[in-house]
Amino acid sequence: MREALLHILQHSLGLDRHGFYKGSREGYRNHFASGPDCYHYALCRELVAMGFMVEHPPRDWMTYSCFVVTDTGRAAVEAQSPPEPKLTRSQKRYRRFLRVDCGLSFREWLRVEAAYR
Repeated sequence: MREALLHILQHSLGLDRHGFYKGSREGYRNHFASGPDCYHYALCRELVAMGFMVEHPPRDWMTYSCFVVTDTGRAAVEAQSPPEPKLTRSQKRYRRFLRVDCGLSFREWLRVEAAYR
């Protein structure tokens, strides 16, 4: 699958480039709005032809079609997304610090974390 098509599927589901959202492959949405005057419209139509998306035509008040990812599209995202990069122990520790969001500097947080080990 071309990278541009994979990116649209990932974006539609709210996933990062590795196919994850906060550690899950579920994502938090399932739609992509595009119209005939948009660059992505032809790509979305291609995904519909491949069976990875379904197009819902615009309503009276809308000018864009709403494209929804199918189960086949979800499976393709899982299969085609590149694996997450391997992280060093230090990188993992820094990401733990970012998730905690405790108001401490990284240096202060390291001291607190060391005290609880």
